[in-house]
Amino acid sequence: MTDYSAITFDVEDDIAILRLNRPDKMNALNAQMRAEITDATIAAARSARVLVLTGRGRAFCAGQDLSDAGNVAALDLERVLRDEYVPMLRAISDCPIPTIAAVNGAAAGAGANLALAADVVIAADSAYFTQAFTRIGLMPDAGGTYWLPRQMGAAKAMGAALFGEPIGAEDAAAWGMIWEAVPDTEFDAHWRSRAAHLASGPTEAYRHLKSALRATWSNDGDTQLDLEAKLQGACGQTRDFKEGVVAFLDKRKPSFEGR
Repeated sequence: MTDYSAITFDVEDDIAILRLNRPDKMNALNAQMRAEITDATIAAARSARVLVLTGRGRAFCAGQDLSDAGNVAALDLERVLRDEYVPMLRAISDCPIPTIAAVNGAAAGAGANLALAADVVIAADSAYFTQAFTRIGLMPDAGGTYWLPRQMGAAKAMGAALFGEPIGAEDAAAWGMIWEAVPDTEFDAHWRSRAAHLASGPTEAYRHLKSALRATWSNDGDTQLDLEAKLQGACGQTRDFKEGVVAFLDKRKPSFEGR
């Protein structure tokens, strides 16, 4: 799939930018968008060294498009989650290159959890996150019950899920839900600078550190130490490690090639 309609996808200077492109619907997720996000994320891993997800218009993503199914009463949520959301979220979470969610506006429901699936979330000060599920008689999904307690802690996660109240970008950063909030006037330049930093970094080291940090939730201490040794050994065989050491000794900035 290369002919996208619900998103745009561009790669420049090793940075892949995936923009949710339904601004008239506040970038609400429909089946077409979910399929395109999955496809573009997989493509980014082959063609870039960092992936940025962001939205067009005033919202990042308003969550599930409830009009997508036609008859809401007949909507098979379990099937939609398993067949459409899970592949999309796994593609982002398991992406071997660093992923940034540049949250430009409202991130609600599944849209908030789409952002949280990325490695790093950078939000404009005016952006906010809300677990709006209980407002329509549902519970958080799209990874919300996984990411929230790990990033915010159990107490904040439970409150966010039960009350569904908007969480401003600054609070989200202070609570550990996201990496950082930046002024709206600096937002675009800032996430581009962050993306450029990662795109010029040691890509294989990033891939291995992502694997190690993901594994720590299920490993005991000894298993994690063994995994660190294995993955660090792989890092030590890369050209970038050798370049990093030489650059350090030469007191210059390293020139990483991502391999």
